[in-house]
Amino acid sequence: MRADAARNIELLLKTGACMLAEDPTASIGAIAAAAGVDRRTVYRRFAGRDELLTAIHQARLGAIEAAIEVARLREAPVPVALHRFVEEIVGVNRTWPAEVGKMRLDPELWARRRRSVDEVESFLRRATDEGFLRPGSPARWPGNVLGQLLHLATAELPGLSDAQAADVIVDTFLRAFAQPQGLPVPDRSYDRAPLS
Repeated sequence: MRADAARNIELLLKTGACMLAEDPTASIGAIAAAAGVDRRTVYRRFAGRDELLTAIHQARLGAIEAAIEVARLREAPVPVALHRFVEEIVGVNRTWPAEVGKMRLDPELWARRRRSVDEVESFLRRATDEGFLRPGSPARWPGNVLGQLLHLATAELPGLSDAQAADVIVDTFLRAFAQPQGLPVPDRSYDRAPLS
């Protein structure tokens, strides 16, 4: 594929992800027009909305897999890996706001998504084993909460950069699940009465 054609497809997929997140009935023609891509070009590449949606999901999964790789969940220090992962996924969610539940209809896409979820679960077990997170939570509960925080941040923290949103998410997550020594001690000097 030529570089300009690849750029057009990427723009189409990103536009489609955003438009379908807002309006699941958006037509291919409307998506093509918003992306500034000729409608005939779209139909040469995708037979219909289902193929376009599959391509959007594949692009989202690719971005998630890249985020996991960048975060180095298996070897980076837990605090570094956690923040890096969250920051990267905030960016993924903002770029590819696709409804992941629809992936269940495609066994291949769903299996690929489950592999990424399992990778994060493995990281959270490592964080617990290394004493960073409290043990004793129900299975998969910390990961489910982290996923919901990431989802919520996409809608509720639009004015923050990816890094700033990650700060808020990680802080919230650690207040729920970190070992007490894993939490930073806040500077509360501003609310102490002066000594006399």
